[in-house]
Amino acid sequence: MSALRIIFMGTPVLACASLRALLSTPGFQIAAVVTQTDKPAGRALQPQPSAVKQLASSHGLTLFQPQRAKSAEFLEQLCQVQPDLIVVAAYGQILPVSILELPRFGCINVHTSLLPKYRGAAPIQWAILNNEIETGVTIMQMDVGMDTGPILTQESCPIFDDDNSETLHNRLAEMGASLLVRTIPDYVSGRVKPKPQPTEDVSYAPKIKKEDGRLDWNQPARVVWNRVRGLTPWPGAFTFLASTPKPTLLKIWRAEPVNLSGTAGQILHVEKTGITVGCAQHSLKISELQREGGRRMKAFDFLAGYSLKPGERFQ
Repeated sequence: MSALRIIFMGTPVLACASLRALLSTPGFQIAAVVTQTDKPAGRALQPQPSAVKQLASSHGLTLFQPQRAKSAEFLEQLCQVQPDLIVVAAYGQILPVSILELPRFGCINVHTSLLPKYRGAAPIQWAILNNEIETGVTIMQMDVGMDTGPILTQESCPIFDDDNSETLHNRLAEMGASLLVRTIPDYVSGRVKPKPQPTEDVSYAPKIKKEDGRLDWNQPARVVWNRVRGLTPWPGAFTFLASTPKPTLLKIWRAEPVNLSGTAGQILHVEKTGITVGCAQHSLKISELQREGGRRMKAFDFLAGYSLKPGERFQ
């Protein structure tokens, strides 16, 4: 039996695990890779290739980078490849019907949530922000909606207290890649049948913005803690220390809720093990932080060079 000709579409690091899994699985042929155009990055804002482009280039794979997935020129390129299946993982553009219907087995997507929960751009972050204790991955058949297509397979995993969006991202990327290569043979043979998504428990995970990282000390400590975890490493949780001549920006890297009451935003205790700040309910103990323009430090090292006292306020 000839190898299954696959076009892979993806852009960030998350998608690389799926591409590597496809490349290492017998019976799959990566006929082409599609990724977003190079984007300006770094201080010099020079165009940088996506993580998927770098991986594809290292394997000498045919690569397409269309400005618009809906362009006629791009559709013609895909037609010439004659794929049996298109696999999508965090590509970053909505695919038109003309592409969805092009391969004989259609298009399938690796999504990092248990659909229909957390459709959209940032399912990993929002699962932590919303205090979920479980999430997972879904392999779905794509349709014209945003993450609305029928489910092929799913796998769940716990969200641990020491998880942040980076650790959960890495775990789900590998889970999704493994589930993908196990699902494809059963899907193309007809052993796995697509099931419509449930109509209940639908939720959305909109794109995260930089300003989402600002902490609100007038919320319960657990909510503030989840914001630190959910937005690490990007965009990062931050707050401002009331100081003169202007407030000092502090980025919070690691913290934990503690059962201690105090005024919201007020520093309650300063210890080698952490800085405890009052919240609307209970408090948050900050164990790792970073001053604007400085480096990430444990609380002990930070306090050695920067004096904080009980009674000072975060705003």
